Amino acid sequence: MLRIARKLHRLAGVALFVFFFVMAITGGLLGWKKHAGEMLMPKTYAGASADPGSWLPMDSLSFLAIEALYQSTGQLLEVDRIDVRPDKGSMKFLFPRRNFEVQLDAATGRVLSVGRRHNDWIEQVHDGSIVDDWLGIPNGLFKVFYNTVMGAALVLFTVTGFWLWYGPRRMRR
Repeated sequence: MLRIARKLHRLAGVALFVFFFVMAITGGLLGWKKHAGEMLMPKTYAGASADPGSWLPMDSLSFLAIEALYQSTGQLLEVDRIDVRPDKGSMKFLFPRRNFEVQLDAATGRVLSVGRRHNDWIEQVHDGSIVDDWLGIPNGLFKVFYNTVMGAALVLFTVTGFWLWYGPRRMRR
């Protein structure tokens, strides 16, 4: 049993070393994303009013965000998604290419921040969805396969690692 555990542990470790290394580094970065200043993602700023009734219409805010990004970077991009922060009275307008973000005061339309969200591409590397995007694989199939293999490997490493630790102690007794 000890020999089988050692062989499984070694073969899986050699085969998946690079993937575990990438997941460990990106997982660590994602754990620090809100505590790394603005290196990984812009800070979330507060707007003038948390009352949604006093906010500007969504289409006006979207136009202001596109204009702010263009003024700041010279790039004219469409909004991919909007992250509404009701308790802060602000909205984050996220742009898909190069992971730009524009934060606006929802009540006044004032630009609070224009920045890059490195955490988005780091998350895509971490979960494998970047491969789906690059290769055009539909329905996130690579991501599901990759995470299934990595999860199963982590369970395998835990079980075989325990056995490699416990087995010799058991044999000595």
